[in-house]
Amino acid sequence: MNKTLIWGAAVVGVICLGISALYFLTPAGSLPGFMPGFETGVTTVHVKHAIGALVLGLALFAFAWFRSGPKRA
Repeated sequence: MNKTLIWGAAVVGVICLGISALYFLTPAGSLPGFMPGFETGVTTVHVKHAIGALVLGLALFAFAWFRSGPKRA
């Protein structure tokens, strides 16, 4: 169970980092229609969405790192 939780957090962290990069690099009008922040014809970038996904991804990596440490008695 513990290894599954660690690997799951790491995988979701990578996905969040990818989503963050997508938000940083893609204007709102070019985002996929199912993503929050999609607006037709808008050329601005959703920086708040990108920062939120980045912080979440880094938090998941930190969680996985601390959970994978040595076991205490």
